[in-house]
Amino acid sequence: MAQPVRHNVHPLGATLARYQIADACCTPEREQAVPKPAPRPQRGTLADLDLNLHCSIIGTCLTTTELRRLVPRFAPHIDRKRASDLDIHHAAVELTCEGGPARKEINKALDTRHALVIRKFKAAVDEAALRALWQDAMASGEIPGAYWALMTHPCLTPEVRALAFGDVHMLSHLVGASNRADIRRLVALEGECAALRERDERQQARLRDLSVGHAQALRAMEAQVQALSAQCRRPQAHELEDEVVRLRAALAERDAALALHAERHAAAEHKLAASESAAGALRDSLERLQQDLSAARAEAGAAEYALSRLLEVDGGDGSQAALPRLDGACIAYVGGRPGATATLDRLVGAAGGELLLHDGGIEERTGTLAALLSRADMVVFPVDYISHNAMHAIKRLCEQTGVTYYPLRSAGVASFVLLMQRVFGARQVGAAVASAGTARFCLHHG
Repeated sequence: MAQPVRHNVHPLGATLARYQIADACCTPEREQAVPKPAPRPQRGTLADLDLNLHCSIIGTCLTTTELRRLVPRFAPHIDRKRASDLDIHHAAVELTCEGGPARKEINKALDTRHALVIRKFKAAVDEAALRALWQDAMASGEIPGAYWALMTHPCLTPEVRALAFGDVHMLSHLVGASNRADIRRLVALEGECAALRERDERQQARLRDLSVGHAQALRAMEAQVQALSAQCRRPQAHELEDEVVRLRAALAERDAALALHAERHAAAEHKLAASESAAGALRDSLERLQQDLSAARAEAGAAEYALSRLLEVDGGDGSQAALPRLDGACIAYVGGRPGATATLDRLVGAAGGELLLHDGGIEERTGTLAALLSRADMVVFPVDYISHNAMHAIKRLCEQTGVTYYPLRSAGVASFVLLMQRVFGARQVGAAVASAGTARFCLHHG
């Protein structure tokens, strides 16, 4: 297996030292000492920001895939395929610190990727509004775009900048610590289960040995009792009776020892069952997290693919390239966020389809929902932005009308784009394969 190639660039620490800056996480006094600047007339750029912020902005707001496409254009010593993610990140931070065309290109990539969030933050006119928008982004988990829009906002104050930087800094620690804690706990439980199984096997073997010994002793004692009973008929019968009492006491002692081992064995089995149950619960939790991660990666891939198609279109706003051809399909979208549904309406219209919107108010608008579904070819609803009553009503109406429905993982645009690529992209690929014989079609490469 090929090892990542280490390029001959200064480590990140050396770069920061070269520009005589300190880690903002470790020197909050430096942030407090800066006088509060007057609001800028327009958004800032990377060139306007403290070099100390470049690392967190690039690591949070751009993906490794985007950096692998951008960095080698300005750093020829970087191998696009063999360089590690850390090498790519270090090189990107160095390029932005040095300035020049590379910093302008990275700044442009940040603005393009987060254009929607930048427009949302543009409405903020003071520090309180910026704080509210940032808290909303933290609550919804949409951090990358909000972080870039906040750091370049003309109304940004040192206090809000320090707040956002600290939140992003701590998020990286919390995510890593959570994953490591789950893994350590699972490994510890599996080790404890193995130890309990080994102890159980030893106790089982000991119980078998005790049982065999007990049976042998019992037979021997029965033989002795019979012999003593025969001797009791003789003049020394009282002596034999004493021996019988002694032997019976010894037998009772062995029975007590056997009962004690049986009790310990039952306790060990109970503890083993509890440990296996806890390990199973952790495995289920890990599996759910992995499923959520896979779904998020698929949605991110769909969004990146849609974005790449938008960027490939010459002229115009490029909306017609974001989704597969819908060929007049009528899609009913129930629930969701108003801001996201407006974007979906434009994307569907540009792809040759029609989007019918319903806010999910089932109790007051059941009739309008039924009328809406009668016109639709398919129904889509986000499970995180719709009530249970609304979902049950949609499923019941779809079963009655024969309309296919698709639940979405979230109300985000990426979930909808992924579904359209899977449904309509698959149909178009099938049609292309049928018309081209054995020719193959790739959703990503054509």
